[in-house]
Amino acid sequence: MTPRSIEIVEVGPRDGLQNERAIVSTADKLDLVRRAIDYGARRIEVTSFVNPGKVPQLADAEELVAMLPDRSDVTYIGLVLNRRGAERALATGRIDELGAVCVTSDSFGIRNQGQTSDESLAAAIEIVGLAKAAGRGGQITIATAFGCPFEGEIAIDRVVEMAKRAADAEPREIALADTIGAGVPAGVSEMVGRVRDAVGALPVRVHFHNTRGSGVANVWAAVAAGATTVDAALGGLGGCPFAPGAAGNVATEDVVYLLERGGVATGLALPQIVAAAGWLGGVMGRPLPAMVSRAPAFPG
Repeated sequence: MTPRSIEIVEVGPRDGLQNERAIVSTADKLDLVRRAIDYGARRIEVTSFVNPGKVPQLADAEELVAMLPDRSDVTYIGLVLNRRGAERALATGRIDELGAVCVTSDSFGIRNQGQTSDESLAAAIEIVGLAKAAGRGGQITIATAFGCPFEGEIAIDRVVEMAKRAADAEPREIALADTIGAGVPAGVSEMVGRVRDAVGALPVRVHFHNTRGSGVANVWAAVAAGATTVDAALGGLGGCPFAPGAAGNVATEDVVYLLERGGVATGLALPQIVAAAGWLGGVMGRPLPAMVSRAPAFPG
C-alpha cells in the first residue's frame, strides 16, 4: 500500500560529491547544504569522516561541519566507517547522527573500508553504541545489498541475516543500499518486504544508484513495499570510489516528482530543487544527470 508521505534524506553533499575529481570548495559545499535546507530537506548527509587520502573530496569534513547553519529542525548526518571516524564526528559537537556502513561481501568490504563483511557489521554496531553513549543518533546501512561489483549476486538471506544482527543494536533505522545500481523493482520489493519482517518496528531506509536506469523505479517499489525513508542526491550526482562503474544516486528532483505526482508527500519543494540543481550544474561545470531539472515544468 502506498503511504501518504515519505522522508527524503539529501545525500548530495556527501555521496553526491565524494567521487568527483575536481575538488569542490568548502564554501560551495556549505551553500549546497543551505540550499537543501531551503527546499525543505530536514535530514542531510553532510560529509564523511574517512581517510582524506582515500577520499580527498571530503578532507574538509571538520571545517565544513563547523560552518553549518545552527538549525534545531535539521539533522546533520556524518558517515563513518570505524571508531576513529566516529570519534572525529562526535568531537565536532555538530553532527546529530552517525551513519555506519556494513557490507555484504568480503571483497567489497576490504576495498571500501579494510574490513571483511562480518568485521564491518561489528564496526557498525559499535558505532551505533558510541553514538548513543554521546546522546546522538546512529543508523546502519547495508551496502551492496543488491549486488557486489566483485562477487556478483548477493543472496537475500545474507542481507536479512545482517539486518537482524544490525537491528539488535537498536539503530534509528536499517538502510539497504544498491551501491552499484544493480537492483530491479521485483527484487527490491522482495528485499524490503523480507527485511521489514525481520526487523520488526524498526524503519527501513533505501539508497539507490541509477547505474542501469532502474533507480527511480526501485524507489517506487521500495516505498510500496514499506520503506519509510529514501536517500537522494541533488542533480543525480554520486558514485563510489571503490565500486567500479557505479553511477550517480537517484536525483532528488526526480524522486520528488515521482512521489509527489503519485500522491506521496515529501515535504520538499520541487521548483526550489530545480533551481538548486541549476546552480550545482554551474559549480560542477557540466550538465547533471537528473531528468526533471532538464525538462519543462509540469504542470506548467
